[in-house]
Amino acid sequence: MSNEQAGNKSAPKKQANAQAQYTVSTADLPLSCPMPDMKQWNSHPKVYLPIEYTGTTECPYCGAVFVLNDGAVSEPSI
Repeated sequence: MSNEQAGNKSAPKKQANAQAQYTVSTADLPLSCPMPDMKQWNSHPKVYLPIEYTGTTECPYCGAVFVLNDGAVSEPSI
């Protein structure tokens, strides 16, 4: 059943792992690959990626690079 048949008017999901690099914002945190707006049925298992303190990270499954456009946040002091 398609989204329209089900009465769901949300935007179609993007193909997962289609790009080599993605730019994300703090609104996308916690960051996972594939991201929630991507199809997951034909992708690797969902994995959460640490990006907050470095500003970049790479998915260990597909090699996609994620860049935080808001920049890294300061690491909390202990």
